[in-house]
Amino acid sequence: MFKIGDIIDKEKANTISPVVLAFIGDAVYSLFIREKLVFSKDYKTGELNKLATSEVKATSQAEYARKIMPFFTEEEVLIYKRGRNAKKSTKSKSASVSEYNSSTGFEALLGYLYIIGNYERLNYILNKGREDES
Repeated sequence: MFKIGDIIDKEKANTISPVVLAFIGDAVYSLFIREKLVFSKDYKTGELNKLATSEVKATSQAEYARKIMPFFTEEEVLIYKRGRNAKKSTKSKSASVSEYNSSTGFEALLGYLYIIGNYERLNYILNKGREDES
């Protein structure tokens, strides 16, 4: 039986397509942003959706990834690059190719950390550079 939070070992995780890792990472990032917004202030749902959308879009993810990339380990850089360089079947309507590729790399890294169960590192990356946010 599958349950939320099931993890796999790194060897198996490294065989998963980076686009599939990004698929999981997209959900992880979206949930993180939504929780951050819900727990930070008492917003109405319309405002929550507007704020979440502005943070999870490819351009924002690419900007955040550039900001925190100096804190990635060598292994994380490799996973990010696998996601960034992966052939994608879709294109972004509102981001440049470079931004979309960068956001896919970022999402792939998040997905990887999530499926191997490295939640401490995942939280570090998700919160790095946000220390001044309320």
